Amino acid sequence: MNRRQRQKMIPSTWIIAIKQTEARKYYALYAIDWKRGGRLSWEDWNSHTDLLQFHIPIKQKAGGTKSSSQPAAKIAKKALYLNLNETQYGELEQLFYQPFSKKQWRAFIKEHPNNNM
Repeated sequence: MNRRQRQKMIPSTWIIAIKQTEARKYYALYAIDWKRGGRLSWEDWNSHTDLLQFHIPIKQKAGGTKSSSQPAAKIAKKALYLNLNETQYGELEQLFYQPFSKKQWRAFIKEHPNNNM
């Protein structure tokens, strides 16, 4: 793998987290690159259709100016759907901002089973 390929983030796991509050549902999209320890997130959708219409910008090179986009509808087919309450969602956000640990991420994903839409 050359230097340019090492700098490029290639998400291998996509997570669509659905936080259920008393008033509404809240959608967030997370991307994880296991090989490089990278994470990206996009948040604040009120409906699943709004999320699917979003085009996800992915930089082709870390620190570069070129980027491409991918529709979230394409990613939603292979994403893990996690229905979380407020406490579980707080755990997910805390995990997202901690130093990357494959063990902790896998444990969290295993603890909260995939609920396909």
